[in-house]
Amino acid sequence: MPPDAAPYNGAMQIPPPISQAQLLERANTVAGWQLGELAQTLGVETPTHLRAHKGWIGQLLELWLGASAGSRPEPDFPQLGIELKTIPVDSQGRPLESTYICVAPLTGLRGLRWQDSVVCHKLSHVLWIPIQGDRQILPAERIIGMPLLWQPDPQQQASLRRDWEELTEQIALGQVEQIRAHQGEVLQLRPKAANRQALTEAIGPDGGRIQTLPRGFYLRSRFTGELLRRHFL
Repeated sequence: MPPDAAPYNGAMQIPPPISQAQLLERANTVAGWQLGELAQTLGVETPTHLRAHKGWIGQLLELWLGASAGSRPEPDFPQLGIELKTIPVDSQGRPLESTYICVAPLTGLRGLRWQDSVVCHKLSHVLWIPIQGDRQILPAERIIGMPLLWQPDPQQQASLRRDWEELTEQIALGQVEQIRAHQGEVLQLRPKAANRQALTEAIGPDGGRIQTLPRGFYLRSRFTGELLRRHFL
């Protein structure tokens, strides 16, 4: 346990890391632990399944690492400019699903540039933490993997920017409901809502406002799989 941790409402509260080295040290410390072990250390209850607790793993790692951004549209460690992403993997270390990045803006897009976008800010520096994700394994028994601190190289940056610009242009032209999940080489746009009644405003085909499901930007699993393969193999 970090020496400056303190209890709060039953769970340990760990202050934000003051350096990249301290963040990595915290992540490396729990590599190889079961999630249940980490939860017990922090004083957090472990759910028996994740169907109603989909964000529990990420929140647990945020608590241990001292993430401070909360739900704000900025990296999880704003003082370091680093985003945290847990990634469920199979027994071969391959991602089991695409990775959610952020909510996609569906209005107010005039003048928005890639370098000013939330996607760009969140993916400029990422701490990836693989988590054993096979569903037959209880959450408490899933193993935390070795961390990977990543920044996109010029080719990856170009691919991300190209996909973001193409998808954002379609949204701005009122074509959000024509966008399909197969579009985008590394980024995709998909509905992001708790249910079909959770609607939000978007630009319609005639330039007016329509009601549609919220959308989110996701990284394709083949992209994240290649990141992990390059680093660990």
